[in-house]
Amino acid sequence: MTAPVVLPLSSDVSVAPQLDPAAMAWAAQAGFRSVINNRPDFEGGPEQPTNAAMQQAAQAAGLAYAFLPVQPAAQTPQEVARFQELLAQLPKPVLAFCRSGTRSAKLVRAATGA
Repeated sequence: MTAPVVLPLSSDVSVAPQLDPAAMAWAAQAGFRSVINNRPDFEGGPEQPTNAAMQQAAQAAGLAYAFLPVQPAAQTPQEVARFQELLAQLPKPVLAFCRSGTRSAKLVRAATGA
């Protein structure tokens, strides 16, 4: 598989655009220990991998996994707080993803002040 485009935002957190289940094995091999999926199921239509498929692939690859679906336009204070909790709890480094990586990056910045 071709390595996905990953943008490191700190030594502990990177973001990426939409990943597929095969990317979970890549993420584990690349040294990530956790994945956060910020994309609601079927936002991109029926061809988008579901949370269940992504979680299964992540767990099979030995990764911790969290699902925090957020809308692209704006993230609520509750979503930012939950993302902050996940960053505190999940093994690092963490790879967060959404459709383009932008909303995950916004969540990282809001949660960490980076």
